[in-house]
Amino acid sequence: MGMIKAENLIFEYIRRDEEGNVESINRAIDNVNIEVNKGDFVAILGHNGSGKSTMAKHINAILTPTEGTVWVNGMNTKEENKIWDIRQTAGMVFQNPDNQIIATVVEEDVGFGAENLGIPTEEIWKRVEESLKAVGMLEYRKHSPNKLSGGQKQRVAIAGIMAMKPECIVLDEPTAMLDPIGRKEVIQTIHELNKREKVTVLLITHYMEEVIHADKVIVMDRGKVVMHGTPREIFSKVEELKQYRLAVPQVTELAYELRKEGLEIPKGILNIEELVEAISRIA
Repeated sequence: MGMIKAENLIFEYIRRDEEGNVESINRAIDNVNIEVNKGDFVAILGHNGSGKSTMAKHINAILTPTEGTVWVNGMNTKEENKIWDIRQTAGMVFQNPDNQIIATVVEEDVGFGAENLGIPTEEIWKRVEESLKAVGMLEYRKHSPNKLSGGQKQRVAIAGIMAMKPECIVLDEPTAMLDPIGRKEVIQTIHELNKREKVTVLLITHYMEEVIHADKVIVMDRGKVVMHGTPREIFSKVEELKQYRLAVPQVTELAYELRKEGLEIPKGILNIEELVEAISRIA
């Protein structure tokens, strides 16, 4: 079994009135089956309301299925006695880093989660140093998190998760509140952790440029998985993505428009170098 497996997953938000009677049922996830192998970098794309954030919360057992099953490293998220182990295995990074930063000094904040796990002090400081180094924030260890930029704060939040040594990190739109420079820093950091530390990564996003280097992309719409494949396979289907109100990276869009004009350019161009090469072959 892989790191994450969802089988026939259904989740419904149920709204009740003051008497406890059901007022409305909103099916946020509708019969989803996905599998993520250890060490994979998987991106989940989708418009607002597609169910991608609800999916993320199932992997950390913040939510449990209405129907179906989710396993994290072989552990069933419905089993209450496994929740602590599941949350240690799959660390969660949210949209707003301010919600995850609690200490007044960077290094204390990074060590907080590990301390809660009951790890010996000496080991905590070793992990804090390693984690800050891994996210490129070691020189800021004595700084106040409040003085950092959005991208730096998010890297500190990731370091805090890393210090707990999870096998998997789930990032729920971690760059949504960042400027382009901060976004680039954070995505670069996540890729390095995936390659160097072999951490399984599940990135929930709606920024197309962030998924180009993923191993696999899953597209969700109205609670269902509607597309899945490599970034090249997904971005080869420009029209289909547009049906789900999703754009493609700018260079992919340009290549698509040139193809429509009759130029022999391959589908699924992912970067400028590929486009330049394709055009130079024609010339």
